[in-house]
Amino acid sequence: MMMKNSLVIVVLFAGFQLNAGNGARISKEEYVSKWSRIAMEEMMRHNIPASITLAQGILESASGNSDLAVQGNNHFGIKCHDWTGKKMYKDDDKKNECFRVYSNAEESFVDHSLFLTGRSRYAKLFTYDKTDYKSWAKGLKEAGYATNPKYPDLLIDIIEQLNLTQYDNAGGKDLFSIADLTGKKKDDSVNSSSTSSSKSPQTVVITESAHAVYNHTNKVKYVVVKKGDTYYRIAKEFGLSLRQLYRYNDFEPNKDLLEVGDIVNIYPKRAKGKQKSVKCAEQKTLRQISQEEGIRLSSLMKMNNITSEDAIVEKGEKIILR
Repeated sequence: MMMKNSLVIVVLFAGFQLNAGNGARISKEEYVSKWSRIAMEEMMRHNIPASITLAQGILESASGNSDLAVQGNNHFGIKCHDWTGKKMYKDDDKKNECFRVYSNAEESFVDHSLFLTGRSRYAKLFTYDKTDYKSWAKGLKEAGYATNPKYPDLLIDIIEQLNLTQYDNAGGKDLFSIADLTGKKKDDSVNSSSTSSSKSPQTVVITESAHAVYNHTNKVKYVVVKKGDTYYRIAKEFGLSLRQLYRYNDFEPNKDLLEVGDIVNIYPKRAKGKQKSVKCAEQKTLRQISQEEGIRLSSLMKMNNITSEDAIVEKGEKIILR
């Protein structure tokens, strides 16, 4: 399916092969449950209805089950024009066409917002109220987002079937507070030293940000994830790109969402720690130790003659740090 201008978005029914043999399929309802928060966050930032974002994600990616979504974290079928990142190739309008690959699915949602806000042909959409999903659905077709004449009806059917307008009407107030989105709360002291992490912070660096910043023993700075945090928000708060943030951390390849208590490094990890070694107080993976010590996973593997990134380190076992 071709589009005007350089960037092409592909609709699900263009014929992507669904991912098979990689676990149970995700239902539409599960997709909404997993991605409604980032859709609302993007609505708060860019005034794109969350219902439209979710409906397009469901339609384009078969509710996150398509090969492109599973293998490339690409939920909106965005092709490779002007793209310098990782790529994957699939047959579409032509054979072996190039599609963008993201480090995590959240990047795909952010890129979708930038696609709509960064092109003049979509400017008319932003004259519509963000609760007017029908005008948005029809406007997307009129602006050339998709060539299928039934595209608006397909989006509207998904929105009404799943009651996605609740995410537009809530406006971030009923489902979660604006404070949750920004990370700032009236009773949330910036210089608080409390943390959900089992690792005690060595130093607290006072900042004007939404997060307290801690130092590992080797001086690599990190923050501890709070409720509602996303990769995008933390990256934006500290002036990083999503690529930088992901590069500074050794997350599991399929870790799409952050969890409360996760350690997120906001500086590059070092090749070694200050201490010579550490004895594990509980069973952990080497990846977890890498995050908690601010040491590159590849360095820990080399120093400890471990070949698996997700090797289990038993309680009482000693890990070399330098």
